[in-house]
Amino acid sequence: MNLISAALAFLMALVFGFVGVTRVGSWLIERRNPPIGEFADINGARIHYIHVPAPANADLPPIVFMHGASANLRDQMLPLRPPLEGRAEMLFFDRPGHGWSGRGPGNNEDPSAQARTLAALMDHLGIRKAIIVGHSFGGAITTAFGREHADKTLGLVFLAPATHPWPGGATAWYYDLTTLPVIGRLFSETLAYPAGTLQMADATTCVFSPNKVPDNYPGMASIPLVLRPAAFRANATDVAGLYRYALGAAPRYNDITAPTVIISGDRDKVVYAHIHSVGLARDISGAELIWVRNLGHKPDWIASDLVVGAIEKVAGKTVDLEAMAKVVEARIAGDTYGAGKCADINEPEAELAPT
Repeated sequence: MNLISAALAFLMALVFGFVGVTRVGSWLIERRNPPIGEFADINGARIHYIHVPAPANADLPPIVFMHGASANLRDQMLPLRPPLEGRAEMLFFDRPGHGWSGRGPGNNEDPSAQARTLAALMDHLGIRKAIIVGHSFGGAITTAFGREHADKTLGLVFLAPATHPWPGGATAWYYDLTTLPVIGRLFSETLAYPAGTLQMADATTCVFSPNKVPDNYPGMASIPLVLRPAAFRANATDVAGLYRYALGAAPRYNDITAPTVIISGDRDKVVYAHIHSVGLARDISGAELIWVRNLGHKPDWIASDLVVGAIEKVAGKTVDLEAMAKVVEARIAGDTYGAGKCADINEPEAELAPT
């Protein structure tokens, strides 16, 4: 009995120790990554955003950026705001539960709920219509926005999107674990922060692979914000529910009528590009799919010039995106970062191209 009591006491001490480490770590993360925008109460959630007003000589319509899983508004703002500054009104925001945005009561449902939150935020800021640029998980929300808020959609740009059912529907084990009652909350409050901190460098390498991770990317983009318990749970809920959403939503993507461009790399280590991107090009009438050889999961950072070209294209400008893609390919042709460390889930580009 004494041994059992001692073991329980040790276990409780260990749990409280990890809780303390997580709380101190979360406090330090927030100190190092304070909010940089404004806040608005939208559909019961306190949303953090940066609104760049339209310049007098704007040559592009408003643009709204939808970041992916584990990220926040900085992830797209840092590479894409500079080349678009002075050309368009722009909106960058932390999706509900991410960065400095609250989750709110309705945003656990599916990507459609987050699309409604974006539509309400646009109304709050007086943005009638916009081009929506969605990366990765943000691509799923972008499909929901294009279908359900067509009156607010001028065009869609998908960057390495996650939108269709994939074989088995599996995600990383820690996402499924985190969504479990009690156990998931305990995991997010104890082990997610220390384990995530140890794994962040390797995980980031594989997100960018085979391309180079920009110097100090996690710090610049405030990626550690996702390791705070509430943000970790929101992120896990999003990712764990994506397969279920895609099963029901994908058959209705042909309802989307907005001009659409999809940019994907044939060396994406995160999503099955030959399922998601080819699927979107098949399902959305008139969509243009741009394959980039030796590009990983981060077109926004590695091919920002091509992304700007895609925005221009859906805005109605004449742009040769294939020629731009060739320029990007020449720039990254020799990239081999993460070789041997990151599983390559996509086949060579020549085998992926849609027929």
